[in-house]
Amino acid sequence: MKPSIEQGLAVFEQLRGAERSQQMKSSIDNGAFGAAMTALSMDFVFGSVWARDGLDRRARSLVTLGILIALRQRDELKNHVRIALTNGLTVDELEEVMIQASVYAGFPAAHAANNAAIEVLEAIALEREGDASKD
Repeated sequence: MKPSIEQGLAVFEQLRGAERSQQMKSSIDNGAFGAAMTALSMDFVFGSVWARDGLDRRARSLVTLGILIALRQRDELKNHVRIALTNGLTVDELEEVMIQASVYAGFPAAHAANNAAIEVLEAIALEREGDASKD
């Protein structure tokens, strides 16, 4: 495996957790349909861009959220809401991102993003409840 893919998997693990990173590695290793795209993502997106020093991860999350809102990339936005929380954004700041985006990306795009973020926040709350009940 290329060093940049390994670095990407390490960055991805920091952003989305060991289980999700292992799923990405397994996808790459199995060589099935989609493996090449996953490898490219780990190599370029996370191994090259997210690993750069020019912006901290919090700033990268803010930029990424804004772009995904403007592009109306709802599914990818959900992934990056989780990443943004990992990178230190608060729920209040996420809401401010949606409000700011409504001015520049349009209200429908920001409203759809807001609904996607609500789904993620609700899922996280359910995950936490499930974890708490295991204690």
